[in-house]
Amino acid sequence: MAQVKAQVEVTPAVAGEAASKPPRRRSVLGSIEAALGMLVEIPAAILVVTEVVILFAGVISRYVLHSPLIWSDELASILFLWLAMLGSAVAFRRGEHMRMTALVASAGPRLWGYLDVVATCAALAFLILILRPAYEYAYEESFITTPALQISNTWRAAALPVGTCLMALFALLRLARAGDVKTLLMAAVTVAALIGLFWLAQPLLRPLGNLNLVIFFVGVVAFCVFAGVPIGFAFGMAIFGYLALTTRTPLMVLVGRMDEGMSHLILLSVPLFVFLGLLIEMTGMARAMVAFLASLLGHVRGGLHYVLVGAMYLVSGISGSKAADMAAVAPVLFPEMKQRGAKSGDLVALLAATGAQTETIPPSLVLITIGSVTGVSISALFTGGLLPGVVLAITLSGLVWWRYRGEDLSHVQRAKAGEIGQALVVALPALALPFVIRYAVIEGIATATEVSTIGIVYALVIGLVIYRQFKWRRLLPMLIETACLSGAILFIIGTATGMAWGLTQSGFSRALAASMTGLPGGSASFIAVSILAFVILGSVLEGIPAIVLFGPLLFPIARQVGVHEVHYAMIIILAMGIGLFAPPFGVGYYAACAIGRVDPAEGIRPIWGYMLALLIGLIIVAIFPWISIGFL
Repeated sequence: MAQVKAQVEVTPAVAGEAASKPPRRRSVLGSIEAALGMLVEIPAAILVVTEVVILFAGVISRYVLHSPLIWSDELASILFLWLAMLGSAVAFRRGEHMRMTALVASAGPRLWGYLDVVATCAALAFLILILRPAYEYAYEESFITTPALQISNTWRAAALPVGTCLMALFALLRLARAGDVKTLLMAAVTVAALIGLFWLAQPLLRPLGNLNLVIFFVGVVAFCVFAGVPIGFAFGMAIFGYLALTTRTPLMVLVGRMDEGMSHLILLSVPLFVFLGLLIEMTGMARAMVAFLASLLGHVRGGLHYVLVGAMYLVSGISGSKAADMAAVAPVLFPEMKQRGAKSGDLVALLAATGAQTETIPPSLVLITIGSVTGVSISALFTGGLLPGVVLAITLSGLVWWRYRGEDLSHVQRAKAGEIGQALVVALPALALPFVIRYAVIEGIATATEVSTIGIVYALVIGLVIYRQFKWRRLLPMLIETACLSGAILFIIGTATGMAWGLTQSGFSRALAASMTGLPGGSASFIAVSILAFVILGSVLEGIPAIVLFGPLLFPIARQVGVHEVHYAMIIILAMGIGLFAPPFGVGYYAACAIGRVDPAEGIRPIWGYMLALLIGLIIVAIFPWISIGFL
């Protein structure tokens, strides 16, 4: 984030005082923030390790010792909510909550600094508004006792008000360190005035009915996102305003929906797969896979771009999180690609496109979610998801060929057969990991959540014994980064789940399902409208909340019009992936930019070609059901 320093004229007599006091104040505040940051980051890192130990112990106890730990999932769920909230606080302190800065970046330095402070004030406003409902929710949970551990559920729910308070403290410290008091006052007054205007307009809003969905879920979200407010807080402000000003719903219910969205046990695979992605990068496993692919294709025009597409396909079989996939591949490939003349904007655009391309590659979190909410066989989804990813890889590669057909590779030497064979031998332990993970899930050794721990243990052993590149000093930063990235993702999912619940209560989802049932043209029209709807939903709601909301409604309709449920699952996942990774609303695009350390504005133009290639691949998958169900 940009920081604007105050520029004032001083006389020599007061120059020393003016120069000494602000730095001292900022240094004291910086020390306080650093100390508070450590108090949050260290427990967050410990929670990541604890989750790995608990879930792996559950696998060993059940599959090896045949004596299941009945409390393991419950304890993991309790700690997971704490991990999500502490991770969100770490992300807030580091300024790593996903945000759209394309428009803000085009403004001048003064407006940039003003909008940056406005974004912090808006986030702080949401945190203050949600703090009391979060406390009330935690108090209400005190009357519930957990079934296995027999402890009050407040131990779990307290994570919500504690995490909210920590983020609010970091927001206050950031504002206190702002150099320009005038800018700070203007930003605070702006946010307060906008909230006040909506509050005064409450009598006018309630009679509008579902038009409020457009006002809050489109208007407020769009305004906040384009103003640079972090995506999760933009969603939070929208759903909070909608419920507080247009309904009589207790706001504690919103906190409950956020809790449900952030702490669903299946999402525990997000931080674990993120950590696994960082592990395979640190141990050299990702580098070995990429080196093998590069030895095959590095001499071809656009070769490393093909390697990026292929590596994302392979790594998606190791991870289940798109953020983890991108985090494993980008640091390995981007430096060499930039040396060959590739532009940062094009690299991050292709990285985001491959994120959408690989949404159907098992063990995708979206596949697991669809299976859990619709009853479709997860094994069938895992089998059906492989070929659609190949089709989209081909369409992306076609565009890569066109864009890089004139690339100068005179300085690049073609790898010899012996070098390719050596690279293959080195990469074999890493290439085996996707098959180990798939085997563990299909054979019932571990659940889709637990399998990530098997991957982590495998990566630790391979890194220590075979590749011998395990760097212990990087372990703590990796654990903190895992908590940070996971917290940013889970916070968005939590607020998006609140939005999804608001849509359900408004009757919008039922109206959508009813209108799609009566479409003329049968299955073709139903699929076409589903593609359009899920591209939009993917960009607004994020994948998993959209599936939770609309999956149970639309899958029965798909069966009625004769669309195979696995085929339909592939279509909507790919459509949702396109929406998720397409700017300006797709949060996956900002995750790719954050991982690639590229300003989102740089990738806006090149990504549209890749999105078109993905859309062509999606249409091919939709027209030919065999691609999805041919191997079932």
